[in-house]
Amino acid sequence: MNNSLFLICPTDALEPVIRSKFKNERYFYTSLGNSFVCDNATIAYILETVKTHNIKNIYFILSSKNKIIVDALEHQNFSDISGMHHFYKEITIQKTYAEELCYTNNLQLSVISYYLNKKIKELQLKLVNLSSNFVKIQAKVYDKDKDVFRDIYSDLVCLEKYHLN
Repeated sequence: MNNSLFLICPTDALEPVIRSKFKNERYFYTSLGNSFVCDNATIAYILETVKTHNIKNIYFILSSKNKIIVDALEHQNFSDISGMHHFYKEITIQKTYAEELCYTNNLQLSVISYYLNKKIKELQLKLVNLSSNFVKIQAKVYDKDKDVFRDIYSDLVCLEKYHLN
């Protein structure tokens, strides 16, 4: 059985869509824009959920029109919400990378891909050190207009800017 844990943003209201599109048992963990911090308490909760419910897949999922991401890219009206300042700063940096690498034709998907690839790496590092069970971690972006889940851009496409002296 391939039970799955979905890390989602509550503003996307994707639980019913996920229930209809993904089979097997589904479990959910929510945080605004998937901005949760991989601290010890959060990792302990995720690890306990993985072990207790025999989770084999973890999915980071955001809507292509996620309100938090869109706000971070445009007006930053929610930046004063507790804990969101660091998240908004990170999204702004990743927007700059995408613009510099000419990914402006689909800026939101580029930024979401940058961000979710980083979250995947963070979670993989924490879980590898704490768990002997194999868990596949991936990310999807929900396109409401087409009612489909799309893969994010590969980590190979999501280059970051480095300066060599």
